Amino acid sequence: MSRIGKKPIPVPSGVSVDIQGNTVTVKGPKGTLSSTLKPKVSVTLEGDNLIVSRENDEKEARSLHGLSRTLVANMVEGVSVGFKKELEINGVGYRAAKQGKTLTLTLGFSHPVTVDDTDDIRTESPAQNKIIVLGIDKQKVGQFAAEIRSKRPPEPYKGKGVKYAGETIIRKEGKAGKGKK
Repeated sequence: MSRIGKKPIPVPSGVSVDIQGNTVTVKGPKGTLSSTLKPKVSVTLEGDNLIVSRENDEKEARSLHGLSRTLVANMVEGVSVGFKKELEINGVGYRAAKQGKTLTLTLGFSHPVTVDDTDDIRTESPAQNKIIVLGIDKQKVGQFAAEIRSKRPPEPYKGKGVKYAGETIIRKEGKAGKGKK
């Protein structure tokens, strides 16, 4: 039995779950998310807990059990609390500024890089070197943060660029053999 898959998912107050066949729709104070699960996995609502179960012990059903439970748990957490990713900008002259729904990044290019918020993802810039990506869908928040990071990934010599908060950049030494033959 999957250790993750057999854990019940607590449904907080203010969140409603609608199960139609294999389509799970979760509504909460932050919004609504819907997902269709594979037919080998089923979701039932027992009291104020969601239970994810599989139909048999085939390899595919076992592999989908924990995944499906995690996806449903992320939907419940997203509509009740939401998700956020923090990014940091390092480098002389590198900065971020938020104006309306547009995030403007100055990353050492000859032009500023602009990133627009989508309908379900929004960004904040509380300081010039910080970016916060907020949303209810964990996958979309992570993808949006990765796209911002890809505009100028951190380089290994000085660490300049956009990185996740808490990410460690493995540094290189540089020109070590200078002047030797």
